[in-house]
Amino acid sequence: MSGLDNIPIQVEPAPALARDFGNALPILGEIRHAVARLRHDGEPSCIDLGAMPFGPGDEARLMTLLGRGEVSATVTALGPTHVWETGYPGVWVVEYQNTEAQRVGLQIEIDEVPKILRTQPADLDDTLAALEARLREAAGRHPDGASDSQ
Repeated sequence: MSGLDNIPIQVEPAPALARDFGNALPILGEIRHAVARLRHDGEPSCIDLGAMPFGPGDEARLMTLLGRGEVSATVTALGPTHVWETGYPGVWVVEYQNTEAQRVGLQIEIDEVPKILRTQPADLDDTLAALEARLREAAGRHPDGASDSQ
């Protein structure tokens, strides 16, 4: 027998906060570090909650810890995507759903604006072309609606 057998072992319960919030607290810590990276380095982050080892109730506890902010949006493309700011500015929840409104993804984005709400460069190209066409069309008309070709 080694001397290790004589070392007393005492099992202590988890602190009350950890018991009450389970896996939500480590994710909250990860969010805190991501906010610091965004603030100091301008580096956005995304945490895929679908890849997290959540136990029963962990997601609900995390959402309770994060709270709800003032901004929300729904994007309709290949199914609805619901975006809402948490109680912490710069921390966003993004829930992706399919056309049957079943969740297919859940993420926490740490950024000034969630990526899904940003205008894509190709869309800006389309906007420029459409505005230029509208301006050309308007330039060919008089304020009363008559066309110059009359």
